Amino acid sequence: MAKKKTEEKREFQAEVTKVLDLVINSLYSNKEIFLRELISNASDACDKLRYIALTETKLIDPGTELAITLSVDKKTKSITVSDNGIGMNHDELIENLGTIAKSGTTDFLEGLSGDKKKDADLIGQFGVGFYACFSVADKVEVVSRRAGENQAWLWSSEGAGSYTIVESDRASQGSTITVFLNKESKEYLEEARIQNIVKTYSDHISIPIQMEKTDGKETTTDQLNSGSAIWARTKSDITKEQYKEFYHHVGHVFDDPWLTLHNKAEGKIEYTNLLFIPSSKPFDLMNPERKHKVKLYVKRVFITDECEDLMPGYLRFVRGIVDSEDLPLNVSREMLQRNVLVSHIKKALMKRVFSELKKKATKKPDEYATFWDNFGAVLKEGLYEDHENRETLLELSRFHTTSSNEITSLQDYNEQMNEGQKEIFYITGEDDEMLKSSPQIEGFKARGIEVLLLTDPVDEFWLSTVGQFNDKPFKSVTSGDVDLEVIKHSDGVKKEKKEKPANDAQIAKLILAFKETLGEAVKDVRASDRLTDSAVCLVAGEGDMDLHLARMLKQQGQMDVQDSSRILEINPTHGLIKKLAASTDELSKKENLNNMAHLLLDQAHIIEGEAVSDPTAFSQRLNDALVKGFT
Repeated sequence: MAKKKTEEKREFQAEVTKVLDLVINSLYSNKEIFLRELISNASDACDKLRYIALTETKLIDPGTELAITLSVDKKTKSITVSDNGIGMNHDELIENLGTIAKSGTTDFLEGLSGDKKKDADLIGQFGVGFYACFSVADKVEVVSRRAGENQAWLWSSEGAGSYTIVESDRASQGSTITVFLNKESKEYLEEARIQNIVKTYSDHISIPIQMEKTDGKETTTDQLNSGSAIWARTKSDITKEQYKEFYHHVGHVFDDPWLTLHNKAEGKIEYTNLLFIPSSKPFDLMNPERKHKVKLYVKRVFITDECEDLMPGYLRFVRGIVDSEDLPLNVSREMLQRNVLVSHIKKALMKRVFSELKKKATKKPDEYATFWDNFGAVLKEGLYEDHENRETLLELSRFHTTSSNEITSLQDYNEQMNEGQKEIFYITGEDDEMLKSSPQIEGFKARGIEVLLLTDPVDEFWLSTVGQFNDKPFKSVTSGDVDLEVIKHSDGVKKEKKEKPANDAQIAKLILAFKETLGEAVKDVRASDRLTDSAVCLVAGEGDMDLHLARMLKQQGQMDVQDSSRILEINPTHGLIKKLAASTDELSKKENLNNMAHLLLDQAHIIEGEAVSDPTAFSQRLNDALVKGFT
């Protein structure tokens, strides 16, 4: 008597449950892509086996033709996608179907709005893959056997939070996925509908896609796709739709490509590239692993999608393939490291991407602005890392500024600099609007001096590395050694009548009183020419770390930044400062001066987004000041 096989029941990972819910409730307008995703996965499985079998010949029987086979069963209302690729074992089924190991998944899912239409559009940034079949299924079964192993496994789920795994049988390696269709999806049992989907979405796949039919007596198969690698065809033979569907296949995304690069290099080194830049920001763009998404083929045979030296990390938003004619078919991943041919291809690909981006930036600045909004923060990583291409990357970089709602280039900034201006001024922080209202830029705005608004974390690092552009050094407006008096007002800026400042003697006494009261809490106290509306602000001393960088490192626990490293600047034209300055000779006002010195320092910290050092004392001083103000 045969031993009964034990069924193993498991719960989906929380993120999988959320994805399934998203798919089932949001993929209502484009359900047919489930078949595209299953075929795409089957193609990847065949590619992987074909590559591994180059060195591990026993994994595949001689004469085996890799193929993807589709069939329908109208009695059980099911459609089946079967392949003879690499297959999966017990642990791989759990890893690939029961969990999502993509970095950033949780943040992505938590960011969904609950609006089905908007969330359905966001799926394109995530790529739901296998889970798309639950948009049409009452139940899904996967029978899979890993190449080189004897045991097959049956994975089964109704998409309701759990799945089961049990031992099964399969004659050869590969996977068979059976989708039991729900009553709203019976159209996918029709051969004409299936043919249309394959022709629309999967015609470019080089693995044969066959439709298996039986009339009860014999079984026949018809090939549904052309089966030729799309990148091997000439551009004139490829439609825009075919390019788009290959992008969906190779990128496992749903959006349209923003830019398509299809080129063939001939000569000493021959290769073909078909690369895409997405039109929307992938959810895992800021993955700390920074892996690029370009696949390497050799003579139309998939080799790897983990060739680190094929594309730099700061171009990881690029999707696509590179097919080399010169690398050996049995090349290992170790051999690819520091390979001269790979290095040459990498340089040529980067040059091509940069060239096309320059064209877009020049001829279609509005479209380039969309690209920059999506990928500018990543591209700027190259300013820090890639000295060889730094000038090109500076030319491609764009910035928000205080002078315009449109992004600007550094070249345009240089050409619009005020008379007497020797530096490129910038301010760093988390948000454009907050930076525009920062007290440190009041004097710059009053003179019409343009200031770059930098809100990406990488900005703090490339600025110190690059240092200058066109012999003009970058200068933070929070630096204490900025002299605005030598820079003339812009012609288009109306000079506002300045408030009359407190006299120099009174300001000198107030500064002395503030220094005595604040002691080591500040590095210095001095009058400011950068403030027009605010009473005080903090700036960094010459040679000291920029305020935002220090705060960012402090928040990450990487350093202990002392308040004493900051200079407190006061505005001699501000009403409060003038009143305080006028009271310096009155002994009865000394306690009030001391309290106001601490209050103004705390205020300056709050404006910078920092916590006050002693909230209780701050509250008490504020209450005292308010009481005196009303009496």
